[in-house]
Amino acid sequence: MDNIRFILVVTFAMLVFMLWQAWEQDYGPKPEVAAIVSPEGTKAKEDLPMTADASAQTGSSLQNPVSVPVSATTSVAKTVKIKTDVIAFEIDVQGGTVTNLDLLSYPVEKANPIINNLREMVGMEVPVTNTAPVRLFNNNEEKIFVAQSGLIAGSGLAAAPNHYTVFTNEQDSYTLQPGQDSLTVPLTWTDNNGLIITKLFTVKRGSYEITLDQKVQNNSGKTWSGRQYTQLLRAPDTENKGNMLTGGMRAYDGGVIYTEKNKYQKISFDDMADETLDITSNGGWTAMIQHYFASAWIPPAEQENHFYTKELKDGRYVIGTYSPAVTVEANTNAEFVSQLFAGPKIQPMMEKIATGLELTVDYSVLTFIGKPIYWLLNKIHSVIGNWGLAIMGVTFCIKLLFFPLSQASFKSMAKMRKIQPRLKELQERFADDRPRFNTEMMGLYKKEKVNPLGGCLPILIQIPVFMALYWVLSETVEFRQAPFMLWIQDLSIQDPFYILPLIMGITMKIQQSLNPAPIDPIQAKVMKMFPIVFTVFFLFFPAGLVLYWVVNNTLSIIQQTYITKQIEKAG
Repeated sequence: MDNIRFILVVTFAMLVFMLWQAWEQDYGPKPEVAAIVSPEGTKAKEDLPMTADASAQTGSSLQNPVSVPVSATTSVAKTVKIKTDVIAFEIDVQGGTVTNLDLLSYPVEKANPIINNLREMVGMEVPVTNTAPVRLFNNNEEKIFVAQSGLIAGSGLAAAPNHYTVFTNEQDSYTLQPGQDSLTVPLTWTDNNGLIITKLFTVKRGSYEITLDQKVQNNSGKTWSGRQYTQLLRAPDTENKGNMLTGGMRAYDGGVIYTEKNKYQKISFDDMADETLDITSNGGWTAMIQHYFASAWIPPAEQENHFYTKELKDGRYVIGTYSPAVTVEANTNAEFVSQLFAGPKIQPMMEKIATGLELTVDYSVLTFIGKPIYWLLNKIHSVIGNWGLAIMGVTFCIKLLFFPLSQASFKSMAKMRKIQPRLKELQERFADDRPRFNTEMMGLYKKEKVNPLGGCLPILIQIPVFMALYWVLSETVEFRQAPFMLWIQDLSIQDPFYILPLIMGITMKIQQSLNPAPIDPIQAKVMKMFPIVFTVFFLFFPAGLVLYWVVNNTLSIIQQTYITKQIEKAG
């Protein structure tokens, strides 16, 4: 039993170390990254989707891009600025590309007034807090991330306006006014032969969705046909790749798709480089996700959509969909609709937007544990309004759920503690006869009705719950900059004064003193070091995770102390 328990504790320590490394990768100092340099001319046309219509139009294979009118490739810098109560973004009149999108309710950093006041009291310099909103879409070449859209004309027709085509607009800025529920931004293009395309971008109050409506007015006297495409273009974050130990424990950053057949599927940048995605599905969506936030193009659910990816020559990647061809007879109209989501990964909100979109909150292989934990956290928070108290409530519920197992385990540990002197005596008597010692030890266990593996249950139970809670706290955006009380003003980062980790170390030491020490002296010395080792690791863990561990240890100490006293009285 001692060996198994020792192995479990060491394994748990290694997992904690790997999680700590992953946390440092995400929140530790960031190295400077060289800018992505794009060779002249490689950007133009390369990021357009390839369709059979486009190939026939250019007389080339599917691997060649759609041709673009010369006038459409002229670079223009004019943008239209839009601001609502929750987002602010720009639309480039060249193509109607959505860029420079800021999440107004999510600052990059949050000041801790308690720490700042203490710094002022002792005469220390108060660091400047970056309160600028998180920027999701960005036209900076080093961090390029934009949402593109356009039309692809059918075979034998002049090219339709894509994301290189210059549109005209009515005004340079739009702001959602108080009392106004929505606003629409129109961009217009015409081929001067009667074909008029109007791109309408509609935003609503309190929403992170942008509705794209591309209206086709065919006054050309000829039949026109075409498809809509929507895509996300992004350069990957190269600051932190992780290592072979922590790479699988960090928040996923890359592409994802949702299809009718395969459901939620990750398409990493490496996957895009290795193989071009080329599938068809009813409904679904494409997205780029990152820590806490997601961006997704969502075509109509009843529509058959073609999913594709591309690796571009300058280190950028594209993921998107295009629609079936739509024929617009002369002197008739048609429209193409799609939804763009760009915002925080709040699961209840995302469930209402599109099927499976909430799966972008990725709890890894422990989703089956993480989802119920998040649901319970959310329910408790809706009542008490404090995420720290919600964590304490969930910890209590978890302890209550596993109470029968813990009860049996702690009874076994108490009995082990009671017979510890007799085990020591057997060890000394049969010091030179290990097989005989093992036989006598198992006989003693049987006589006293002690389960030698019973004490391992708490460790086995805690490992998956601890890992799942780590993912819930690190992936759930509601915990980002969420205050608890006193000096803890952000549960998603480490305790600024390291008070909680120290309390955790003390509770771990107390709990260890309630358990029987290993008979092997080397194992006993190593086990004594674990409270110190764990305390060091937990110094850098998010305060919310440490809070869970402190409450869990405290409840275990109370339960185990009571059971031990009961066993001692009975004996």
